[in-house]
Amino acid sequence: MCSVIFFCLISMHGERSPVRGFRLHRTAIASLAAAMLAGAHPAAGCDGLRMAPGGLVSEVVDGDTVLLDSGLAVRLIGTQAPKLALSREDFADWPLAHEARAALAELALGRNVQLGYGGEEKDRYGRALAHLFVEDGDTPIWAQSRMIEAGLARVYSFPDNRRCLDQLFAGEAQARAEKLGIWADPYYSVRAADRPDDLLGRVGDYELVEGRVVLADRSGSRVYLNFGRYWKEDFTAVIEAPALRLFERDGFDPLVLEGALVRIRGWVDERDGPRIEVTHPEQIEVVARP
Repeated sequence: MCSVIFFCLISMHGERSPVRGFRLHRTAIASLAAAMLAGAHPAAGCDGLRMAPGGLVSEVVDGDTVLLDSGLAVRLIGTQAPKLALSREDFADWPLAHEARAALAELALGRNVQLGYGGEEKDRYGRALAHLFVEDGDTPIWAQSRMIEAGLARVYSFPDNRRCLDQLFAGEAQARAEKLGIWADPYYSVRAADRPDDLLGRVGDYELVEGRVVLADRSGSRVYLNFGRYWKEDFTAVIEAPALRLFERDGFDPLVLEGALVRIRGWVDERDGPRIEVTHPEQIEVVARP
């Protein structure tokens, strides 16, 4: 099982600062990412999976979904690439969505792959939820790791699929530090927890939110991480009872986070101010202890 507390040496200010001239350098960034993906890298570090034959990748749907020649759709578990509209009404392509699909196609299209399962194996759409390993001589390429290291996806985990996240977090931190791909675009900036009005404008979006926990408190079966003194207005992370059981199983008491600088990732909703529901420990990264 992955560790639940991660440390990052990157300053909060540095991560929120947009890179000047992003539009001018977009092609260069995409080229750099493609070059990274083209290299052969060992798939070491993602162990303990149930391996299964995959087949030939016949189509790349987007930056985190492929179709195999068997007709099986595979969702690259553990990652979220920029989304394409794909004919959905009232949905616009996210920045760098086409670049992400192109990079995954460069890596995997027309090549044989193996599937690695580390938790729930199917989603409600019938897609396989798997780690994708592209055959490349003696050292298969772990697609999730390559996409994240290129800055063309971010870590996106689930309570029933938590394997290999340490390595993916490390790759994401490096890509963010180097401002590769999505990390050079303000659309994907790490948000400030002490700006609740800005977060209210992100309701319905998947965000990374960073700030200092003012109060960690248990109320009934829930734990609240409050990032301001006005809990009906400020940003809050909420941990419900099922998630708390996972925290307990991992030996992680979220109440010790009071005073810590943390990064929360998840979908922003609104209930007494902006909030994110934490369903498993990996949604919380500790940047600095109190």
